Amino acid sequence: MTDLNAELRAQLLRGAIEMSVTLNESQIEKLLAYVREFEKWNKAYNLSAVRDIRQMVARHLLDSLSVVPWFNGDKKFSATRVIDVGTGGGLPGIPLAIMFPEKQFTLLDSNGKKTRFLFHAKTLLGLTNVRVENRRIEEFQPEQNFNAVISRAFASLQDMTEGCAHLLEDGGIFLAMKGLFPQDELAPIADKIDLIESVKLLVAETDGERHLLILQPKH
Repeated sequence: MTDLNAELRAQLLRGAIEMSVTLNESQIEKLLAYVREFEKWNKAYNLSAVRDIRQMVARHLLDSLSVVPWFNGDKKFSATRVIDVGTGGGLPGIPLAIMFPEKQFTLLDSNGKKTRFLFHAKTLLGLTNVRVENRRIEEFQPEQNFNAVISRAFASLQDMTEGCAHLLEDGGIFLAMKGLFPQDELAPIADKIDLIESVKLLVAETDGERHLLILQPKH
């Protein structure tokens, strides 16, 4: 087991370096503890179709961390209150909460099994900046709206921007993590939503394109 831990650590560090993501020791430990718990709970709770923990590091951890340089960048959008909708097993919300302890992350999912895992992971990792909500998006009325809505699981940009519009503060943004650039998904929302920026993401150890789309409702 120790050998596997060393292998996973090396894989995480190698990927982070390739993606220009700086990790301190506490972040490394928490990210690895999270993926180990994810794998353990996945057997009973079906958090992900990915079964191999090495693949989880690549396709879940590194994929989630690929947006870190954007959050770190010199952006006019300072997102300090972020909601991860359809978070499932906590992706990308938990890795981002580990990376940005000064930001507040709400993880929303309607699946009770998945949110039970999220409560467990939040407690185990001591993530005081994480709040878990087990409910459907349309039923969730936050006390304070969010600077940003992020998701890597939504079927379409139209579903995301229409379904989550009530969660955004004025001037807030949608952060949609996608594979290929979804040109066909932009046309149906063009009259209501502006594409502010499209960032081609570098995801270590992953084939195929990944994009982060920054979208904002038109005023």
